[in-house]
Amino acid sequence: MAEYTSLLSDLSENITNEDLEQLKSACKEDIPEDQSNNITSSKEWFSYLEKNDKLAQDNLSYIEHIFEISRRPDLLTRVIEYRTTVLKISEDDEIDTKLTRIPSAKKYKDIIRQPSEDEIIKLAPPPKKA
Repeated sequence: MAEYTSLLSDLSENITNEDLEQLKSACKEDIPEDQSNNITSSKEWFSYLEKNDKLAQDNLSYIEHIFEISRRPDLLTRVIEYRTTVLKISEDDEIDTKLTRIPSAKKYKDIIRQPSEDEIIKLAPPPKKA
């Protein structure tokens, strides 16, 4: 739990008020406007996400997604480092994490894979101009 608290503290220190507005905007579908207006710090934002089951010590996919679409690779990198070192979630498990962000995509989890050589359609070269 200490690592999780440390992660949130570290993230909070790197989120300005301007960043916070951008992050709140990125999750406006999940935070009603009247609630969003009451959130004035990143710690309050994290707290709101935890209370609404969008963030937990072992579930960081929502904020990974928000940091990704908000173009904050620095924050995303910190979360991924926590996930791989503290939670020990490997890159093999990462596709599962990404799919849980989009509920409708869960049903496709088993069919998303790299095609084999036999399945790849080979195209003929384009005809040469005369």
